[in-house]
Amino acid sequence: MNIKDDIMKINYNGLWKLLIDKNMNKKDLQEKVGIAPATIAKMGKGEFVSMEILYRICISLDTDFGELISIAEENN
Repeated sequence: MNIKDDIMKINYNGLWKLLIDKNMNKKDLQEKVGIAPATIAKMGKGEFVSMEILYRICISLDTDFGELISIAEENN
């Protein structure tokens, strides 16, 4: 297995489900956490965001990383 051939994909489905459970939308999250619309867009595409952002989301929503994201390895 060649490391260059492996891509890590972030799945934020836990976050989106939590927002629904808390009757929030992405705009509410953006305002509550103080993050840019581009960051929300990156998460919507399954792209990486900083650990600091994820930490701030966890604190704001009173949850932990495991509830927000999962990581899958995709082989090319």
